[in-house]
Amino acid sequence: MQIGSVTTPFGRRPMTLALVRRQIETSEIKPGKSADKWKVFRDASEARELLGLQDRSLAVLDALLSFYPDNELRQDAQLIVFPSNAQLTLRAHGIAGATLRRHLALLVEAGLIVRKDSANGKRYARKDKAGAIDNAFGFDLSPLLMRAEQLAMMAQQVVADRLALRRAKENLTICRRDVRKLISAAIEEGASGDWENIEAIYVGLVGKIPRSPTLSDVNSILDEMELLQGEIINVLEMQQKDENTSTNDAHNERHIQNSKTESTYELEPSSEDERGAKSVDDDRPKREPVRNFPLGMVLRACAGISMYGPSGAIGSWRDMMAAAIVVRSMLGVSPSAYQEACEVMGPENAATAIACILERSGHINSPGGYLRDLTRKAERGEFSLGPMLMALLSTAGDSGRRAG
Repeated sequence: MQIGSVTTPFGRRPMTLALVRRQIETSEIKPGKSADKWKVFRDASEARELLGLQDRSLAVLDALLSFYPDNELRQDAQLIVFPSNAQLTLRAHGIAGATLRRHLALLVEAGLIVRKDSANGKRYARKDKAGAIDNAFGFDLSPLLMRAEQLAMMAQQVVADRLALRRAKENLTICRRDVRKLISAAIEEGASGDWENIEAIYVGLVGKIPRSPTLSDVNSILDEMELLQGEIINVLEMQQKDENTSTNDAHNERHIQNSKTESTYELEPSSEDERGAKSVDDDRPKREPVRNFPLGMVLRACAGISMYGPSGAIGSWRDMMAAAIVVRSMLGVSPSAYQEACEVMGPENAATAIACILERSGHINSPGGYLRDLTRKAERGEFSLGPMLMALLSTAGDSGRRAG
């Protein structure tokens, strides 16, 4: 490959250190390296948003590559093309001159081509006596060869992100449908619960979906929609359990009345071993494990705890739990109360509870007593962090809209 010294652009175009760096890098391409120019072009096209390019930019790049005679870009070949603006305009489907210059500049800025300008800014090639190109001035395609692997990885990432976005949208659509139909069924069949408020939360979540959502937008709303779905199911399950309990109580009462004529001897265990066979723990209610919630959702609902993380930020559950210990001490929650919460709820949920208490600290007289009360309810299977997080997320959303 023909490589000259670092050159500066002709005329008023400025020189930057980035251009110097790119020209130096192109001179260090691994010997013998080659790549299919159209494969590289397809990768660049796929990654155009990451590169900051538009469709017209790709049309110009396609035109430039068409002036390179071989299909394979090679390190030992002449990689400078030198078409005139008129020739480029023709191959770029009649693009206007000013538009052509703008998109050439974008390709240079994106690091896909490098200008090699002559003394007078013209593009041409000098040939030796044998007719081979000795020196050329125009656009150097070496950066495409140098970045072939990087462009391929960028293209793969774009494809993976597109697939993840499509799946996230599908999951959100299904979850949204399920929530809507569950709310409608509960209202139509007269199920007990604050369905008006639940429906308002659902409508608010749907209203937050942007016209052109990103993967982050969809995942954020999906987390909240799944949380709402879980709370609806919890309400319906609790109602079903209450109905079953009432039915069982009525059945047991009838059974006791019908059994009064039976022999007391026959109803008692025949030995001390049989009387003691029932464990003391059998009468205790079975405690459901408290559900863990996504860290991102917790931090959106409880933004205040972030400043207590290492270096003033929280990037993992480990950071979250470290911050919770600091906040626990600041709120006056005793170590024993927090330890009990960790044992009953799990460390992640205990940290989340502390974060929620911090957000509502102005409305809680005794944070330590409040945490112990939550722990006792969780131990009986009567507590879920979901409603607290939903309320705080709703408050945070309202604050954001007012600020905007």
